[in-house]
Amino acid sequence: MKKLAFISSFTFAAIMVISCGGDVQREPGRTYMPDMAESRAYETYKDHSNLSKKGVSYNNEPVTGTVSRGEELPYHLLNDSTGYNASRSVVNPLPRLNQIEMTEAERLYLINCAICHGSNLNGNGPLYKDGQGPYPAKPATLVGDPKIEALPDGTLFHVITYGKNLMGSYAAQLNRKQRWMVAQYIKSKQSKSTGTNPMAAIPQGDTTRSVTTK
Repeated sequence: MKKLAFISSFTFAAIMVISCGGDVQREPGRTYMPDMAESRAYETYKDHSNLSKKGVSYNNEPVTGTVSRGEELPYHLLNDSTGYNASRSVVNPLPRLNQIEMTEAERLYLINCAICHGSNLNGNGPLYKDGQGPYPAKPATLVGDPKIEALPDGTLFHVITYGKNLMGSYAAQLNRKQRWMVAQYIKSKQSKSTGTNPMAAIPQGDTTRSVTTK
């Protein structure tokens, strides 16, 4: 029995010495698909113009037409004449705002738009003040100008997104949902002025809904 235990211990020790010795484990093996096992990383903020010369197809732009995870109400029209004209056919994706949401839309308008277009949407905001303010050119009259009142929600959204003439973009101040809310708020004020109801085609929203602004 002692002899068997000795032989077993000796055999185990020999196997351990053999398995730990030599350079066999230090030699690299073969990788079946090296491009997938070891990716080539590039800093996104660096210049990648020279990568095409190396046969690498890479840029830091998202694929055209894709939407980021969690992105709300995507809008793909470009800031050009084609995009502006096409915006007339874009329907406001929001249902008709309830009273709580309309109050929030009014708040957003007063914060971001009233300084130029006026709290009454008459183009006579603090920056103009009947020509006595620091802004020499009268901003657009959102209520009372037939040309402006003829613009649909989609065009209003497009202008808020990209700006037009001397008006700059408000995409950094208002997210997409807020821009659509402001567009609907403007149309509601125009409908009260003209006695028409351009929002009739918009389905009535649930009055229990609350506004979420991100």
